[in-house]
Amino acid sequence: MYITCLDLEGVLVPEIWIAFAEASGIPELKRTTRDEPDYDKLMKWRLGILKEHGLGLKEIQETIAKIDPMPGAKAFLDELRSLCQVIIISDTFTQFAKPLMEKLGMPTIFCNTLEVADSGEITGFKMRIENSKLTTVKALQSIGYDTIASGDSYNDLGMIKASKAGFLFRSTDKIKADNPDLEAFEEYDELLAAIKKAMAD
Repeated sequence: MYITCLDLEGVLVPEIWIAFAEASGIPELKRTTRDEPDYDKLMKWRLGILKEHGLGLKEIQETIAKIDPMPGAKAFLDELRSLCQVIIISDTFTQFAKPLMEKLGMPTIFCNTLEVADSGEITGFKMRIENSKLTTVKALQSIGYDTIASGDSYNDLGMIKASKAGFLFRSTDKIKADNPDLEAFEEYDELLAAIKKAMAD
């Protein structure tokens, strides 16, 4: 019994913070988990920049409303969901993810929550569990599932390496070079073929 675990940003939808950096004209916000492996440090840094510029949840949600899934992502996800259970495991937040899930046909997502003041200022964030991607994959394995995982960033490596089969997708040259043992793909049909092959083995 297989469950495929996918990262969200960079795999199915564009990076939310990069889109917001462009919309707000704040280039520092382009930093993502591809650049900074420590997510806690990255988020605290982002919240500091938002506070400095007087930006809150509303402004980010306005940007997210204009983001569409990557070309081919929904068809890939639809076909994959016809073959096995799929869970998106993301370090994003429920307040960011909902409109994107609607555009992807409401797949299951495990993510985190923002702490938001009445003024709309994002005051903090609550992680669902520490090291959530790896922890979730191990939990699924403990209840009898074989996992297949794919992602693009440093924070995906744990779940990719712990799974029966794991793949990098549209990752950086550095992450690919640092992990030569992991198959890396750029196109959805290649990733789908690799997942099908892993399920047949």
